[in-house]
Amino acid sequence: MTHGRFTGRARALAIGLGVLIPGVAAAAPAAAATTPTVSCTSAKAGLATKLQKDINAALTNRKGTIAVGLYDRSTSTTCSLRATSSYDSASVVKVTVLATLLWDAKKHNRYLTDTEASLTKSMITKSDNDATTKLWKQLGMTKIKGFLTAAGMTKTVPGANGYWGLTQINVTDEQKLLKLVTAKNTVLSDNSRAYILKLMGQVISSQRWGTPYGRPSGVTWHVKNGWLQRSTHGWRVHSVGTFTGGGHDYMMTVLTWGNSDMNYGINTIQGVAKAIHKDLAAS
Repeated sequence: MTHGRFTGRARALAIGLGVLIPGVAAAAPAAAATTPTVSCTSAKAGLATKLQKDINAALTNRKGTIAVGLYDRSTSTTCSLRATSSYDSASVVKVTVLATLLWDAKKHNRYLTDTEASLTKSMITKSDNDATTKLWKQLGMTKIKGFLTAAGMTKTVPGANGYWGLTQINVTDEQKLLKLVTAKNTVLSDNSRAYILKLMGQVISSQRWGTPYGRPSGVTWHVKNGWLQRSTHGWRVHSVGTFTGGGHDYMMTVLTWGNSDMNYGINTIQGVAKAIHKDLAAS
């Protein structure tokens, strides 16, 4: 009796599945197309739609996992893609290291020492790893975490055991940092912000790739890039930048991993940057 009921139930289930299967099959292509795409909002009519279209076009057929953040104060425009996904920071964390040092110095009402000034310049303008390691050790985890808390960068996790390049970052927190660097706030003093921007505007020519690519000639850039090869997920290649001019005041973060080599990642970032600069310049 039980067996018969089971068979009946199994038969009913099979009939039910028979109805469902065509639906599942039909839904499969739609499911495959749910790779996240950039979403934008803007106070400027038509700009969000244009940015979405052009950034998504720039990312078409690009391999790897790509995260994008854009914020333009002038038009209240925001774009995001995988904004909360974590990436190994590589050298973009160096902006956070500099901001932490300046934040801590302000708390103690002191200027940077000559040694600190020299180290910070090498760290940002040349992406000097030894200088970064010295400052990372000097600051220590308590101060670094203290700054992250003050900055609201709640999802940034400092790399353990001195491995600052393995700090976990995401677009949301990097954009928070760039916003702090580019407008008056209670976390970073005006002098600190000016110092960070000055160094980001003096990056050596061989490291000026990434987010500044394709910007109009009248737009001022400040950039920090990062690149790191690991045994899994290939190359991490990142770029954060802030831009002013042409009636705009904007910041951009592009994080990538799964690149076959460094140049592939750079080309992906620059495709996105070019689209953003072009659309903002035309708005």
